[in-house]
Formats: sequence, structure tokens, C-alpha cells
Amino acid sequence: MYNRQNILSNIPPAVKVLLAINIGMFLLASVKPELTQALGLYFFKSELFRPYQIVTHMFMHGGFMHILFNMYALWLFGQVIERVWGTKKFFIYYFVTGFGAVVLHSLVEYIRFKGFIDGVPTEYVNLALSGKSSFNAPIIYHQKLSEIMKLALIPTVGASGAIFGLLLAFGMLYPNTKLYLMFIPVPIKAKYFVIGYGILELGLGLNNATSDNVAHFAHLGGMLFGFILIKIWQKKKNSGNGFYQY
Repeated sequence: MYNRQNILSNIPPAVKVLLAINIGMFLLASVKPELTQALGLYFFKSELFRPYQIVTHMFMHGGFMHILFNMYALWLFGQVIERVWGTKKFFIYYFVTGFGAVVLHSLVEYIRFKGFIDGVPTEYVNLALSGKSSFNAPIIYHQKLSEIMKLALIPTVGASGAIFGLLLAFGMLYPNTKLYLMFIPVPIKAKYFVIGYGILELGLGLNNATSDNVAHFAHLGGMLFGFILIKIWQKKKNSGNGFYQY
């Protein structure tokens, strides 16, 4: 018979705190849906953008399956990594990769934005960024203005950037560990799973399907910043007589 108290006590502190905040915010947002809109991350040129959203969006989720998969991955990979690195280092890594997700996602959004505004009068662009319709604009601008409004009005939510950072860390720490996944009929080594998942995310991100509402470059940003941070730590360890410096 499972002892719920023992299961919870075995979860290391950082993972436990992150699980509690994410689940708590999800439950709160299910009662007050406006929280998801207020705390989600908007495009930095949108009038709805606020600096605190860079952090708060990581604790908001778009639905039950979204938070279920993220929290399962946090529990599965996070506790292993925290036990290896310790709580302080784990927290640093988690938020650096979450910030990395924001950086790459925002950069890609800005590149798209620059493409949309090409040839469009500034007055119409500003209207679209404020979320106001520009039906009085010439019809040739309508498609571009519609895309700008989507950038301005649709927030990004989720912990997936940091979760992908954890996945990358697990693959680097335990590259030959075999993972048994429901959608793959045979076990696959962690290093191949991480590489394959990264290539898949890149392909989906470049494809940029209109029906796809997943921030693929945010996932890649988490993995990229995670890789860079781990390499920095490894270099410092090798030059610091076996001690990590951070």
C-alpha cells in the first residue's frame, strides 16, 4: 500500500516547490481565467506586455494535458537532476533555461514581426499592436495586420522551456540511460531521444504551421541555454580543482 506522505517527502525541495506553485496557479486560473491572460507572456512590443510576465508565464498553463505533461517531466527528470546538482544549482539552471526560452522565442517573434510590418504604414502597425482593428486600412495590409494582432494579443504560457532544459540536462548527465516511452515501441538511449526531440522541434518551428499553437523555439531556447550553462559549469569545474563555481 502506497504511503502518500513518503512519496511527497522523497521529492527534493526545489522540484516540490515548483510542482506546488505550478499546480496551485493552474487551479487558481481555473477559477479566475483572467489570470492566464494577465500573467502570460506577450510579445514585447505589445501594449499588453509587462516585464514580470517573463517569470509569471512559466507558472501558467493552457489546459490540463499541458500541465500534466510538464509536471510529469518535472517530477521524472527534475528530481534526478536536483539530487545530482543540489537545490541551489537546480533552481539556477531551471530559471536560466526558462529565461533562455523567452529570449529565443522573442527573437523569432521579432523576426516574424519585422516581416509583417514591411511596407505597412506605422500608424496601422501601432493600431494592430494595441489590439485595435484596422479595417479602415487598405485591404492589401489586412493579412499582415491580422498577424501582427495575433502577436500582440495571444500570450505564451507554460514551463516547457525549462522542462526542455531539464530534458537536455538529463541527456547530458545520463546519455546512455534507456528510456521507455509510450509512443516508441523500443527503449531509446537518452542522448538519442534528446537529439531527436530537438531536431523535431526545430523542424516544427521552421514549418510554422498556422494551426500549430506550440512555441517550438521556446523549447529550443531552453535546450540551447541549458547546453551553454552546463558547458560553462563544466569548464569552471575543470579549472577550479574539482569544485563548481557559481
